[in-house]
Amino acid sequence: MILDVFSDPVCPWCYIGKRRLEKSLGTAPEARRPQIRWRAFMLNPDMPVGGMERNAYLALKFGGSRRATAFYRTISQAGLEEGIAFAFGDIHRTPSTVAAHRLIGWAGERGVQDRLVEEMFAAYFIRGVDIGHPGLLADLAEASGLARDDAEAFLDSGDGADTVLAEHNLAQRIGIDGVPCFILDGRYAVSGAQSPEVLQRMIDTAHRTSAA
Repeated sequence: MILDVFSDPVCPWCYIGKRRLEKSLGTAPEARRPQIRWRAFMLNPDMPVGGMERNAYLALKFGGSRRATAFYRTISQAGLEEGIAFAFGDIHRTPSTVAAHRLIGWAGERGVQDRLVEEMFAAYFIRGVDIGHPGLLADLAEASGLARDDAEAFLDSGDGADTVLAEHNLAQRIGIDGVPCFILDGRYAVSGAQSPEVLQRMIDTAHRTSAA
């Protein structure tokens, strides 16, 4: 079975959802664990290629940093419960995630997609790395076990942009308006950073149905 996870590397709930998914899969026999496939969704599809200064972004999205602080306080608490120490104050730029999604797709063809997704989440949310910058993305690719020169060449090529847009448009057509969204076997879906128990029930239901 394939578990498609529609996600965006700048979505904090997606990082939390990844942790909860890992908890869910950690309790399941290996034979019952689905293959994870990370799919593109863009929270800010109109973001300029070079991204946006963080305070300017917060002003547009929340009306200012004060409202943003209250919003992120809840996320920070949820993150701590999953072992994630969000450092929102260290983020100085909100990037376009087109290049990041392109690289995630490329990594999937090389068997290290999940590792790269983890590197991106940690880089952005814990270290404040600008994951829209090609050179910094290449660093993350190398940390994930990929050849840095190959990653740089891929990012320079522009390849994969059409796939990112197609996946984002697919998500919208099937009614996904927020992420993370987990779709198992093309038939079962749950949206949001669900608990490990909810995710496990979805997996169990899919297995029961396929065995019937």
